[in-house]
Amino acid sequence: MAPTSSALGVTFGAVAGFWASSIVFVLLALALMAAGRGLFGLFNRRFNLRRQLVELDNPAVALVLSGYLMGLATALGGALIGPSVGFVASLVDLILYGILAIVLLHVSAWLNDRLILYRFDNVKEIIQDRNCGAGVVMAANHLAVGLVVFGAVSGEGSVLSALVFWGLGQAALVLVTRLYDALTPYDLHGEVEKDNVAVGVAFAGVLVATGNIVRYGIQGDLVAWGRDLAFFGAVLLFGVVMLPVTRWVGDKLILRGRSLTDELVNQEVPNLGAGILEASIYVAMSFLIGWAVS
Repeated sequence: MAPTSSALGVTFGAVAGFWASSIVFVLLALALMAAGRGLFGLFNRRFNLRRQLVELDNPAVALVLSGYLMGLATALGGALIGPSVGFVASLVDLILYGILAIVLLHVSAWLNDRLILYRFDNVKEIIQDRNCGAGVVMAANHLAVGLVVFGAVSGEGSVLSALVFWGLGQAALVLVTRLYDALTPYDLHGEVEKDNVAVGVAFAGVLVATGNIVRYGIQGDLVAWGRDLAFFGAVLLFGVVMLPVTRWVGDKLILRGRSLTDELVNQEVPNLGAGILEASIYVAMSFLIGWAVS
């Protein structure tokens, strides 16, 4: 039987309403991204962003800004996918948690400059040295933080719960990256400072993978503090245990007969492909871990 005109009208109205509300949410998210981009320039006043990008063609700065924009979009996604509680209420939530996401992204970037990339001046590396190894690490840091913020602000909870889980995720990023630094048989910061892009890319994979695992551990509705904190701890512990296992898999099973360390640091020209491969293995493993525990 053909649909009646009233049914068609209801269907058309539902589709039109869906499109209209979606457009409003996307435009608001773009406005928040523009605000975040403005803050990025404001907090990086030691250099002229436009000049570095389009006059000096600095690829390291382009990497950092690209990572920031991806991290910002990811963080805002946590506010966008929350449960629908009505059009106006959802708009208010997007504005509130969107602003919170931007603030947390910048606070994390400031903290990680001092707690993760603490042995060299990041601005000097990307501006004076045009160090793409440092640039890709900083970009990955932004994306990892975006994933953490995504998990913290998604689902039903409060601003307090978002702040608590962001803080736990931030601590996890620092912990795992310090562990990775201890596990690698070379000076991680020293290699990045020497413009070793291959090592930078491999380290970037660790950052993104950690952020992704943390996201799985904290996203969703707040059910009970004890339960959710225990789940986060279990997921993080599993990820920490799998970190050396993942590197071993890449070293022994994928690069058969070759050593990741030799490819990254013990040859005249570091093997960027090996760094990309190591990073890809970490990120792929983070998704497998997340799906396994979900």
